[in-house]
Amino acid sequence: MNADVTAKHIPAAFTALIALWFVSLAWSGWAPYDRATWWLEVAPCFMALVLMWWTRKTFELTTMLYWLIAIHGLILILGGAYTYARVPLGFWMQDWFGFTRNNYDKIGHFAQGFIPAIVAREVLIRKFAITRRGVVAFLCIAICLGFSAFYELIEWWSALIMGQGADEFLGTQGDQWDTQSDMFFALIGASCALVSLSRWHDRQMEALTFATESPGN
Repeated sequence: MNADVTAKHIPAAFTALIALWFVSLAWSGWAPYDRATWWLEVAPCFMALVLMWWTRKTFELTTMLYWLIAIHGLILILGGAYTYARVPLGFWMQDWFGFTRNNYDKIGHFAQGFIPAIVAREVLIRKFAITRRGVVAFLCIAICLGFSAFYELIEWWSALIMGQGADEFLGTQGDQWDTQSDMFFALIGASCALVSLSRWHDRQMEALTFATESPGN
């Protein structure tokens, strides 16, 4: 990669992500239901922003991935504003489908598999040059399940540290199988992402590689 490539402007999709998250975080953080829970829920957005900014010149992401990450962030930000167990969309779903609880957190855990699967896929293919589709798919699902399990550990540690104060962050709503179902939804999300987006993702990565290696850039 030449010096001109590493010095290029910030990708348009990344600029849009920053603007979208900035407005959403301002709205979400103005008067959240529980301030401590808000910080816990939106912390991944701040960490992702730092990482994407730090690597923007050396590892620009595909436009698809920037937008997927943006959507994932909005899911977290909305959950932070209300806490997952109180997001209005979850109550609407409860009325529509006859659920016994607010299932907005399942959307979050589905996304926790769906978006990281494409993140892992992009890194594995572009950074580590792993091209065998079966191996890539297996590693993506394993990474997503590992990430989901680690997030459940974070929730457990938060409960140990904060005691009753972690109830809003945990959002189990009395479901004894909440941890297992969270990881299952992450598995479903990762599988759906790989089945539905892999070919489109391949084209995006090919286009990005061509653009960064083109002599005119």
